Amino acid sequence: MLRRWGDREASSCDARVNPHCDRDGLPVDGRLRLLSFNIQVGISTERYRHYLTRGWQHLLPHPGRAVNLQRIGELLGEYDLVALQEVDGGSLRSGYVNQVEHLAQLADFPFWYQQLNRNLGRLAQHSNGLLSRLQPTLLEDHPLPGPPGRGAILLRFGHGRDALAVVMMHLALGARTRTRQLAYIRERVAGFRHLVLMGDMNTHANDLLEHSPLRDLGLLAPQVEATFPSWRPQRCLDHILLSPSLTLERVEVLSQPISDHLPVAVDIRLPDGLCADLPLALSPSPQGVPA
Repeated sequence: MLRRWGDREASSCDARVNPHCDRDGLPVDGRLRLLSFNIQVGISTERYRHYLTRGWQHLLPHPGRAVNLQRIGELLGEYDLVALQEVDGGSLRSGYVNQVEHLAQLADFPFWYQQLNRNLGRLAQHSNGLLSRLQPTLLEDHPLPGPPGRGAILLRFGHGRDALAVVMMHLALGARTRTRQLAYIRERVAGFRHLVLMGDMNTHANDLLEHSPLRDLGLLAPQVEATFPSWRPQRCLDHILLSPSLTLERVEVLSQPISDHLPVAVDIRLPDGLCADLPLALSPSPQGVPA
């Protein structure tokens, strides 16, 4: 049963379709390439002082943003499923460009979804974003407990016992609120064997796996490298957590200091039962890696 938090209701939705993308493709080969990236609405931050000197870019447009989005789009094109945090849904500061839709077009993703978490009208459209080469069989938009502005996107691929659940999120800074948010997410994923949690979780893997409401799920944190700040990483805040039923093939924190966070990438091998239940995908094998 969907819940209400604050002034926005959780809801079942449909992914948006990119009409410029050819949806015909090869069957899934069992490999899924995942990426999570807090893009800071396309603002480049290279020093702590830039939070002050470039802070105006959170309110007003800047020509460098388009260049950064182009770089991000080139990066995203190598992946199958992408979770984006701190994306603008189309306001003054982004030149009225929906950055999720724009990145779907740049990276040639057939499916996308923008989760609007804080609507400031023409000033800002604070959002999370989803880009996918697979069409979800279920998509739910969940505002998270606590002060308005945080959300999670729940996806399901496939059906029944072998379905894959993916939750994309941007969690709160405060530990107490974050615990409430994780308890809510834990409730939503109960019963799934195959599970991926990904996003900017604003805390370390040890806290998530051992001291949070997720602790009984048996999840694995394949990467513990620091992701923040991007110019001198010291804290591991961005994660892709996996259930043990999913085989890890590769994990990497990408040295791409485009935002103030570094992106996290994970390749997984899906169980055979799930592969047989998935629709067609557009994911070619990475260059030099046989399918």
